[in-house]
Amino acid sequence: MPELPDVEGFRRVLADHAVGRPVQYVDVLDAGVLQGIGVRRLRGVLRGREFGQPWRHGKRLFVPVTGSPDHDDGTAPAVLLHFGMTGSLHWATSPHRHDRIVFGFGDGELRYRDMRKLHGLGFARDENAVRRVLAELGPDAADLSASELTDRLSGLRRQVKPALVDQSVIAGLGNLLADEILWRAYIHPRRSCADLHGHDFTRLHARMRTVLRKSIEQGRVPPRKTWLTGRRGEASGACPRCGTALSHGRVGSRGTTWCPHCQPKIAP
Repeated sequence: MPELPDVEGFRRVLADHAVGRPVQYVDVLDAGVLQGIGVRRLRGVLRGREFGQPWRHGKRLFVPVTGSPDHDDGTAPAVLLHFGMTGSLHWATSPHRHDRIVFGFGDGELRYRDMRKLHGLGFARDENAVRRVLAELGPDAADLSASELTDRLSGLRRQVKPALVDQSVIAGLGNLLADEILWRAYIHPRRSCADLHGHDFTRLHARMRTVLRKSIEQGRVPPRKTWLTGRRGEASGACPRCGTALSHGRVGSRGTTWCPHCQPKIAP
C-alpha cells in the first residue's frame, strides 16, 4: 500500500519529468479511476497546458494545472491523485497492463498505474476545492511536532494503532509505517491513547521522525532485516531487536505485527 514515503517518491517522479512541459495528450484507459470528472473534461482541462510544482499532504498528491481556463477567481485548479492500495506513478514509454491514465509529453509518458482501482484521479477547480479536501485530513505526519502529536492523540479513547492510521487524525501513516514506528517506540498497537504518557509521546514522535526520514530517502518503507518491516512477512519471523517470535493479529481491522516482548500491552 502506498504510504507517505511512496507518495513523496511519486511526487519526485512528476517534478523531475513533467513539470513545466505541455501535456500533449491524455489517454484514459480506464475511466473507473476518475473521481468527479469525466474523460472529455479531463482532456479539455489538461491538453496543451502544464503541470506546476506538485506537493504532497499525507498520502495525497496535489498537482496544479497552469494556463487552465478555470481561473475564475484567479487561482489555479489542480489534479488530485489518491493512490489507494495499489496506485503508483511512473515515467515510462512502455505500457503495463495496470496502466489506467497516460499523460503524454514530447519524449515520454507519465503513467498512473493501479491494479485494484480503489481510488484514483480527482480534480479541484480552485484553491477553495483544494482546501475542502485538506479539511478532511489531519496534519501531515512529516511536519508534525511533538506537541502536535501529543495534542492529536492524548485523551483519545481508542487504540493507538487505529488512531495513527486514521487520516483525519494524522495524514500519511499506513500499516507498515504505524507498525514500524510503534515497534521502535516500544508501544503495543492495542494500547489506548488515553494510557500513553509524556515519555511515550516523546519517544513515539522521535521514532516517527526517524522512520519517515529514512523511508522518504528510499521512496518506500524499506524491507530491511533490521526493521520490523523486513521480518513481518516471514513465516517464522523474529524480532530484529530481541529475537522473540513476532505476533500477528488484527488491530482495528488491519493486519498488524508486533513483538510481544518489546511491546508489552501493559506499560512497564
